Amino acid sequence: MLKELLLGSLIGVLIFISFQGIDVAPFFLLIGLGGLAYWLVEKRGLVNNLSAQVYSSANKVTFADIGGQGTAIRELKEALDFLLRGERVKAMGIRPLKGILLSGPPGTGKTLMAKAAAAYTDAVFLAASGSEFIEVYAGVGAQRIRNLFKRGRELGRASKKKRAVIFIDELEVLGGKRGSHSSHLEYDQTLNQLLVEMDGLDSVSDVNVLVIGATNRADLLDPALLRPGRFDRVVKVDLPDREGRLQILKLHVANKPLAGDVDLEALARETFGFSGAHLESVANEAAILALREDARSIEMRHFREAIEKVMLGEKLGRKPGEAELYRLAVHEAGHALESELLRPQSVTHVTITSRGQALGYTRQRPAGDMYLYTREYLEEQLRICLAGAVAEDLLCGGRSTGSVNDFKEAIRLARVIITSGLSPLGVVAEEDLSKTQMHKISSQIIREQEAKVAAHLGQYRHYLEAIALKLKEEESLSGEALRSYLPKAANT
Repeated sequence: MLKELLLGSLIGVLIFISFQGIDVAPFFLLIGLGGLAYWLVEKRGLVNNLSAQVYSSANKVTFADIGGQGTAIRELKEALDFLLRGERVKAMGIRPLKGILLSGPPGTGKTLMAKAAAAYTDAVFLAASGSEFIEVYAGVGAQRIRNLFKRGRELGRASKKKRAVIFIDELEVLGGKRGSHSSHLEYDQTLNQLLVEMDGLDSVSDVNVLVIGATNRADLLDPALLRPGRFDRVVKVDLPDREGRLQILKLHVANKPLAGDVDLEALARETFGFSGAHLESVANEAAILALREDARSIEMRHFREAIEKVMLGEKLGRKPGEAELYRLAVHEAGHALESELLRPQSVTHVTITSRGQALGYTRQRPAGDMYLYTREYLEEQLRICLAGAVAEDLLCGGRSTGSVNDFKEAIRLARVIITSGLSPLGVVAEEDLSKTQMHKISSQIIREQEAKVAAHLGQYRHYLEAIALKLKEEESLSGEALRSYLPKAANT
């Protein structure tokens, strides 16, 4: 009613002015611009749109639904207990936590942990992405931050809950270091507003707001965000270890029919470096493969093929010629043979079926989760990388471009040896070495290992030929089938 009254009064004033002989065109132009601004802000929801999008229920996700993150969950629960034991915390003179930062690689369960935190504390849960706060219009991001915190408190009161959890994913987008964006100051204004809102949280208010941020680039965050009083706790959500991967696999196969030959512990060993998202995809892809075959249950071979699909992609329809196929078989046989000779029982699968960018692939089973590497281990990895090219030298009389990625990995491993102080140079700072020096010493390391591989495979040339011919015929071999072509001494 008030808007209509003001609009009618404005039209009346303009009509009166026009009768006085005054040009009213500029006034209409100003009114039009004002109307456009009102439409952009209100009708398009440039400011208020975020609050409508961010609210979602916690969906009853609990910490029991998250596997492989025992340490992170314990640390997060300890921080959340400050919310649940408010009176005891106040009596002890403890300042309530205002923010918790979940930092770790993609797919490790940071969003799930935020939802579980909301359920654990019986809190209202709001979720937003850092990119939702950034607009070309100055001040919009800051206003969205204010609306988000206001909305959290309002929902808490409406739901008769004393706590609200605000989850901001990809926090580095809005929380990046100030001054790093030269185009405009919208990023800095948005971050400033977030800092003000977190500083202004009152522990004695009727609704306590806890901010949980998630990022995989904590190094990009502004230092002001990480100081005490804002994000008080930084919880590391890392890739799961073998026991963690086993827990995650059990969660994801709980609703799937498994065949008797499925060994989840073996799958956990073979998926070193996989995140929770990768493992969920493995379980899902295995079920899809079983459905494609109209099988009643999911077998171990489905899981192993699913691992390869997640790592490398879907099988490609291209078919190399006979000569090229033999060279591929020789190349992969070289990798597989050298791996088995150095580390018996290490190869789980070798194939010359093209997947993604890989023409062939040899999959190894790590002996265990490793976080420290000796020089001997790195040199063995180097030899396995170089074995494909050396095998081509032995049986095909020359090399091909199929070794490009192997050589890149070999150079990386050589650099790790140098920068870790394991090379003949001893302890040395990488920045103190010129490109020429780095190239010279890394080439020396690679040549030494290449000579060892040539001598090693030369002794087993007969077995190399047999494996290559069988691989060309079958296109893939399991680890057990591969080892049946090796001398008994190499299998122990």
